[in-house]
Amino acid sequence: MPFVDSGVDTALHVMAAVVLVGTIAAAIYGFWRIHELPIQKAHSKEHHQLGLITALTWIGFIWHWVWVIAVVIAFVDGEQALRRIRDIWKGTEEGAVSNSLPQQEAVIADEVNADKEAEHA
Repeated sequence: MPFVDSGVDTALHVMAAVVLVGTIAAAIYGFWRIHELPIQKAHSKEHHQLGLITALTWIGFIWHWVWVIAVVIAFVDGEQALRRIRDIWKGTEEGAVSNSLPQQEAVIADEVNADKEAEHA
């Protein structure tokens, strides 16, 4: 067997140990960076619930479903979402557009009819 009981055998074992430790360290670092993503997003948006997101992220190391909640809170603008839900519920934003369309169509139809009547006269 080549390299058995030689200095090369020991060097290969040392290199394998270094690669193993490096791979484990890279995996832990990657896991850490992904896990810290909600906190980084909250900092960049200057989120009002930064403390809550930080606590949920730390708890998420144990219970991963809590980390998902931290991601949702960090990435979703709660105030804008609530305003949008309120507008949909009350029908102010979408309803105003949809209610004004039939009125605009009626005005256009009246103008077209007036033009046709003018042509016939």
